[in-house]
This record gives sequence, structure tokens and C-alpha cells, in this order.
Amino acid sequence: MTAIGSSTLGGLGRAVLRGGGYFLDLLFLAYLAFRELFHLHGPSRRETLRVIHRQILFTGLDALPLLGRIALMIGLTVIVQAVTLLPQVGGEEMLGRVMVLVIIRELGPLLTAIVVVGRSGSAIATELGNMRVAQETDALIVMGISPIRLIVLPRLAGVVLSVICLTLYFDVIAIIGGFIIAGLKLTIPFKVFIGNILSALTFTDLFIFLIKSPLFGIVIASVCCYHGLSVRRSLTEVPQQTTRAIVNSIALSLFLNMIITSLVYL
Repeated sequence: MTAIGSSTLGGLGRAVLRGGGYFLDLLFLAYLAFRELFHLHGPSRRETLRVIHRQILFTGLDALPLLGRIALMIGLTVIVQAVTLLPQVGGEEMLGRVMVLVIIRELGPLLTAIVVVGRSGSAIATELGNMRVAQETDALIVMGISPIRLIVLPRLAGVVLSVICLTLYFDVIAIIGGFIIAGLKLTIPFKVFIGNILSALTFTDLFIFLIKSPLFGIVIASVCCYHGLSVRRSLTEVPQQTTRAIVNSIALSLFLNMIITSLVYL
């Protein structure tokens, strides 16, 4: 039993050390990328801005149709459940608060992050992995160009800005679009419905939105860039690292969501 216990504790300790090292590597990569913001000038600045613009188009604009459909379905489900169940317990006046807590605080940022991971995060990890196999990053270094500045920074900035805008878009579509679709079932006027939500919206809710969205964007971009750049020379590593990037991005986003929510409510 002692040997088994020691082996279990040893394995747990190694897992904690690996997790801590992995987290520090992600922080260091994000730090290097943000540090490059203060060294943009001349041609590198124009090229970096061009890549940021392309990343925003792919991560943000191209994701609007898919995210809109998901937001409509989620908004419809939450609104129908709220207006059906709340009157049964005498909580009609809580409708606005329920919508704020469920959609704006929780589902909006989290589901947006998951959609971005599935669409853009996987693409980033695959693209960077293929660049590593083709030795394009080595060529940049030989030419004196920082891969962090040209590869990581644009994707990090583009994903963060896109996640913030997409989360706001998700919240609006889920609330307004869901109300319109569920109009036959609802008995309250739209003006009253929106008024209830606005009156229930507090500074804390806005603060949580402003914290979760950028953090999720940083996590997604950092994790996917890290795993993409972790590919060495074999093409078989690309799908492996892409899978790890997707799984770890979602897991870290859920973990951060749990931490932030716990700090607010406890």
C-alpha cells in the first residue's frame, strides 16, 4: 500500500509540475507577443496589421452566420424555459435577471469561445504546424524576422478582438432574436422585456463580460499558437497538436470560467 501510495503521489506531483510548466509556457508566449506591440515599425508594422486584419475577418466576420444560428437556438430555449417556469413559482419579475445571468454572464462568453476554438483555433494550430514542417519559421529567423511578431502577435490580437465582438453579437442575437422567434409564446411586450433586462444589468455583469471575453481570446490564441509551433518535422504531428490545442483551449476556458464565476458568487 505504501509503494502504491508513493507511486500515486509521485504521479500526481509530476502531473502538477507538467501542468504548471505548460501554463508558464503559455504565459511567456503571450508576454512575448504583447511585448512585440511596442516594437512595430516600418514594413513589419504594415505586414503585422495586414495579418491581424485577415485574422479578424476569418475569426470574426466569417463566424457570424454559425454563431448567429447557435445564439438564436440558445436564446429561444432559455427564453421559453424562463417564461414558462418563472410564473409557476411567482418569479415573473426575475425574467430579466435570469437572462442576464444565463446568457450575458455565462453562455455568451463560453459558447462563443467554444465556437472560436472549433473554427479558428484548430485552423491556427494546423496552419502553424504546417509552417513548422515546411521550415517557414526557420526561414523567418534566418532573415532576421521575429516569428512572434509576424505569426503569434497578429493571431493573438485578431482572436482577442474577434472574441470580444462575437460575444457581444451572441448576447444581442440570443436575447432579441430569441424573443422574436418565441413571440407567439411570450405574453409580455418587447419593450417591457428589454426594459427588464436593462434594469437587471449591473456593473458587475459588464465587468465579467470585459474580463471573460479577452481572457478567453488570449487563452485560445496562446494555446493554439503554442501547439502549432510545437510541431517539429513530421506531418503526423500536425493533427496531434491540433487535437491537443482544441482540447486544452476548451478545458482552460472552462477552468477560467469556473474561477471567475466562483470569485463573483462566493
